[in-house]
Amino acid sequence: MTGYKLAAPDVKYRNGFDIFFNNYIQSGEKLVPFVLKFYTGAFEEYVALLLGFPRGIGVPEGYIEHSTFWLSDPDGLIKGVVNIRHRLSDSLRREGGHIGYGVAPMYRGRGYATLMLKLALEKARHLGIERALITCDKGNVASARVARKNGGVLDSEEFLDGRFIQRYWIET
Repeated sequence: MTGYKLAAPDVKYRNGFDIFFNNYIQSGEKLVPFVLKFYTGAFEEYVALLLGFPRGIGVPEGYIEHSTFWLSDPDGLIKGVVNIRHRLSDSLRREGGHIGYGVAPMYRGRGYATLMLKLALEKARHLGIERALITCDKGNVASARVARKNGGVLDSEEFLDGRFIQRYWIET
């Protein structure tokens, strides 16, 4: 996939992000990764919020510093969003892990999640994360496949809140 990159949030991606976000909203699915829930339609403020999180600015209580990137195609369309937590809390060790990602429903099945995780693992390595934890619901076969394609090794499963959570570790 030539020309695709993980881009830091920037106001220049507004149109591409709006298409991505609106597709997610129209699908009725849970917004993944969690940072999408902070978007209220005030795009410039959202970008500023996302850019503050890695520096600890505006991080909501109960969260930790994290970096968000958008998978951008050569035309500036956003195919997916990935969030990298800089460290693990006890709750992130159980569910959430270091990296969470989501691809808009209209772009799924084309390899974007696999590419996005690959690029995110490079970013994680630059953040000093040597082994990244990826978690997913056991029923989310596509997400588990993406983790395995990127070198993920199943470490454990736990029944949590009525569902099984799988934990994959990936060397960065």
